[in-house]
Amino acid sequence: MSNEEPNLLSRIFLIEQSEWKATVVSFVFVFLLMLSYFILRPVRDAMASDWTDLEVSFLWNINFVISAVLVAIYGFSVSHIKFKHLVPSVYACFAASFIGYYFLASTVSDRTLIDKAFYVWVSVFSLFHVSVFWSLMADTFNHEQAKRLFAIIAAGASLGAMVGSAVAAFFATRVGVDMLMLIASCGLILVIPLVFYIYRLKVNDLGNSGLAVDLSQAKLGGHWWHGFKTVFTNPYLISIAIFLVLYTFVGSFIYFEQKNLLAEYSRDERAQILGGIDWIVNTLTFGIAFFATSRIVKKFGMPTTLALLPVFVVVALLILAFAPMLTVLLGLQVARRSGNYAITRPAREMLFTEVSKEDRFKAKPVIDIVLYRGGDAVSSLAFAGLTQGLGLGLVAVSIVGAGIAAVWASVGVWLGRKYEARLNGHTLDEQTK
Repeated sequence: MSNEEPNLLSRIFLIEQSEWKATVVSFVFVFLLMLSYFILRPVRDAMASDWTDLEVSFLWNINFVISAVLVAIYGFSVSHIKFKHLVPSVYACFAASFIGYYFLASTVSDRTLIDKAFYVWVSVFSLFHVSVFWSLMADTFNHEQAKRLFAIIAAGASLGAMVGSAVAAFFATRVGVDMLMLIASCGLILVIPLVFYIYRLKVNDLGNSGLAVDLSQAKLGGHWWHGFKTVFTNPYLISIAIFLVLYTFVGSFIYFEQKNLLAEYSRDERAQILGGIDWIVNTLTFGIAFFATSRIVKKFGMPTTLALLPVFVVVALLILAFAPMLTVLLGLQVARRSGNYAITRPAREMLFTEVSKEDRFKAKPVIDIVLYRGGDAVSSLAFAGLTQGLGLGLVAVSIVGAGIAAVWASVGVWLGRKYEARLNGHTLDEQTK
């Protein structure tokens, strides 16, 4: 803590004089990170409309396998490589891979396989880029600093997402999706020197040279089965897992319907449309999260908060069934994603405050990554079966999706009540003592 008299900005933002550099650099770091990802995201999703539902389903299953393997490899690496070297290595590898994709796409005549590899790899990247960043933040700031500074740093992520999606929407038809890939790679390269600068500030400005996050508990090596065992034997964690998997089913159905309705547009036009959607989603997310999320949880409680988005999706999918138009679907997609990022996802993260530290490190990754991608894989096969197997159209699939969303809402209400019971100390274990 600095002994200097704090200025007006320091009093407003609760930032000590010695913390300003580290806070600003971290803000810029996550801004560049999210900027790069949200430039890549519409480029990836624009490709999907060129492929059949079965092809995309196959790619999602490959993504599930690769993600599960890489989570284990990353967990092993954390316990064997200094974190200050591991973080820049991760971002350098992703940046090099996207630059490589750019040049490959420019030289080959048939780029189908390259596009599909890119599609999968961006999905893999989406699992790691923010997770690695926040691990770095936990290794840089102490607990007291984190309480004051993390919300400010997180605003950089929202701003980066807004700017990145705006870049994709504005430049997709002007420079083409391949050039967007290269621009995003440059953003990832720029974050690499910031890692080393942050570690210098950690020692010289923050005085946290002795701070080191024990991430060995988070690795999936060693007793890797413990996380899986806990998820499938703890009723509370089972309900969280079911809630998440149902979300992936609903999201997959909407994603595939969006993919099919955008097929008539060119790839650059799709990237422009999807970039515009991302910009609207991130702008709404920032506004809702800043002004409404905490008030919703406080006023209505967790059961209503967790069921709010699923109930909305039920209604929206039924409207889509009677008015199967692209504008209706895109409106649903905007509302679903912004509602998830601003309300449902923060509420779901609150659920893990009522589990043990061991479960947060070992069981949570199983739910957040392995089961999430597993839900994607299974739901994509289900959608392909309904459309290409049974020949169902948008109307029928929307009705099926509404039924799944209704179950999702019911699980949300039950899970919210379970959370509040645990919060109030009325767990089953305590009741039976």
